Amino acid sequence: MLRQLLQSVLTNPLALAVWGGLVLTSLAVLGYDLVAKNAELPSLMKLVWGLTVLYSGPLGLAIYTYAGRTQIPEDDIWRRGFRSVAHCYSGCGMGEVIGVIVTAGLLALDTHLVIVGTFAAAYVLGYALTVGPLMQEEVPFWEAMTDAFYSETPSITVMEIAAIGTDVWLAGEAHIGDVLFWSGLVFSLTIGLVVAYPVNLALIRAGVKEGMGNPATMG
Repeated sequence: MLRQLLQSVLTNPLALAVWGGLVLTSLAVLGYDLVAKNAELPSLMKLVWGLTVLYSGPLGLAIYTYAGRTQIPEDDIWRRGFRSVAHCYSGCGMGEVIGVIVTAGLLALDTHLVIVGTFAAAYVLGYALTVGPLMQEEVPFWEAMTDAFYSETPSITVMEIAAIGTDVWLAGEAHIGDVLFWSGLVFSLTIGLVVAYPVNLALIRAGVKEGMGNPATMG
């Protein structure tokens, strides 16, 4: 019953139009804030927040407002966890979109191979979005790659199991030209974000991850 209810919502034109409006509004608010009030943020972090809001609309904007602006009153582990999961999320989401376009669209592979290809693309892009900011901080490439492998693998794995599992459950029978194929993908991305947040908190508490830098120090 839950699956049918979600499928109904995710294929409803009015619901999709409302969601699209919320995403566009959230992106406009984010863009204005990044240009007018938070230009000090590194370019890769601006990309991270842009992708996070693109995938999750108002939720992504709320996370940025709480944890990503230079105007945050004080930093804490909860904000560090949100910055960390958003950072992972932005790369993994990009990898999923590219993965399904290539495997399901261009190559027309069966579901099992689409899952494998999408997982692989999510890992590649997830690591890339981790290595980039480290190299901006002048960390050598191979050191950044090693750090990304050890610190990001648990988060990426949990995020992708949740996201891809949800997507297959909701839209595993949908074709790439179906509305449900894409709306299910978007919905599943947010599920991955939510599920991976406590994993990132645990990794920061354990000292495996440092979390992204305090934006307040950049203001």
